[in-house]
Amino acid sequence: MLVVDDEEIMREILDTVLTREGYEVRLASSGQEGLDLARALPFDTALVDIMMPGLNGIETLDELKRIDDDLAVIIITAFASVESAISAMKSGAFDYITKPFKNEEVLVVVRNAMERRRLVHENRNLRQSIQERYHKFANIIGRSPKMRQVFDLIIQAAPSRSTILIQGESGTGKELVARAIHTNSSRSERSFVTVNSGNLPPDLLESTLFGHVKGAFTGAVYPKKGMFDLADRGSIFFDEIGNVPLETQAKLLRVIQERDFMRLGGMETIKVDVRIIAATNVDLRQMMEEARFREDLFYRLHVISIQLPALRERKDDIPLLAQHFLHKYGDENRKGELELSPEALDLLTEYDWPGNVRELENVIERAVVLTTGPRIGVDLVPDHVRRAPSFPMPPFVLPPEGISFKDVITDFEKKLIESTLEAAGGVQKRAAELLHIKPTTLNEMIKRYDIRLRRKRQASGGDEANDEPGGDGRRPAGPAATSPPRPSQAVDEK
Repeated sequence: MLVVDDEEIMREILDTVLTREGYEVRLASSGQEGLDLARALPFDTALVDIMMPGLNGIETLDELKRIDDDLAVIIITAFASVESAISAMKSGAFDYITKPFKNEEVLVVVRNAMERRRLVHENRNLRQSIQERYHKFANIIGRSPKMRQVFDLIIQAAPSRSTILIQGESGTGKELVARAIHTNSSRSERSFVTVNSGNLPPDLLESTLFGHVKGAFTGAVYPKKGMFDLADRGSIFFDEIGNVPLETQAKLLRVIQERDFMRLGGMETIKVDVRIIAATNVDLRQMMEEARFREDLFYRLHVISIQLPALRERKDDIPLLAQHFLHKYGDENRKGELELSPEALDLLTEYDWPGNVRELENVIERAVVLTTGPRIGVDLVPDHVRRAPSFPMPPFVLPPEGISFKDVITDFEKKLIESTLEAAGGVQKRAAELLHIKPTTLNEMIKRYDIRLRRKRQASGGDEANDEPGGDGRRPAGPAATSPPRPSQAVDEK
């Protein structure tokens, strides 16, 4: 802390108050002495008296900002000179305090100044990180036609001010696309602020977004700026916008329409220049029909829409993604150059990836950590990926006498169900999930086609094969039909 004041008693009071609070303080009796200290030492905040002989407070402020533009300067003024203090704020002062002042008033302003300094440093580091990590389309891997469409949309939409809605399943890379839009825009030097929508109760979410005034709620002992302040002249990204409560949606709509807002508990309108990017993994139109999402907000967000494809819709990109993650986690774990065996890569390509790119990344990271050599084989592919059923169409030759379309479809359905039940270990619920049908529907089809699975007998009678129903949990009618079910049959019913 730098204190610049020509009155010795004032310097001593501020030194005592700030030192007791834990700040390291340097004192200057004139503007020139304060500037000499600022050139020699890095300061976070400066308190400068506005009325001083020689360099006055305004002139000292101007020179301090030339030395360090991010320095938070607080002006000290008498009540009669408040207009001069306001003029100083227009010149770049962070805030002002009037004499005589209470010690707590000084500390509140100083805390706010220190918080602002911290946020400035964090945002600068974040911007540098974004530039290094997300320059152009780095970390968005893909050459498939659908991903090329996404890249084209980013290039076209990034320079504009329009609101953008990114839609896609969880794990498809919505935040990466949002960062790429920001990085390729004229706002790239400004902040990119992420809001995890819906993780907070409405009042706290509004305070986080818009800030609050002193006394807005219990515990609001001093005013606080919100994320829209931090994102001014930059971009703000709402992750999973569908989770935002309805009461907050109305206030968000106003920001998009009017480019202004009011702090929680406040009456002053604050103007901002913010690019809004939103993302969702749910159907917002359906939420509108269910009155869980405002229709007017949806159409404000839906100016430019980017639909991210699921990984199963761009399987040509899986080898590229896998190689990218191999390099990434190979470097992190100091494993050197790694490669996937052709068999392991085939398994990854055939799997449908319900968790999308995030799930693939986790699988590769696990394999890299567990491998003891440079080649990753099928043994390091997780069981749920290895056991995912694959249903290639059998070769078919048209017989001379022709065929019955109904018989062919029936035969294929039966074989498909049999293969799925085998892959699911006979568990109907799991098989139904793999086929994307209801368990009751699957059970009806099993009965209709009289499907039975060949299993090894678990009882003490040996290991001979036994035909059993495909998971209905009942033995065929006969003398043993009333005997209690075995454990494996009970599992099948579930």
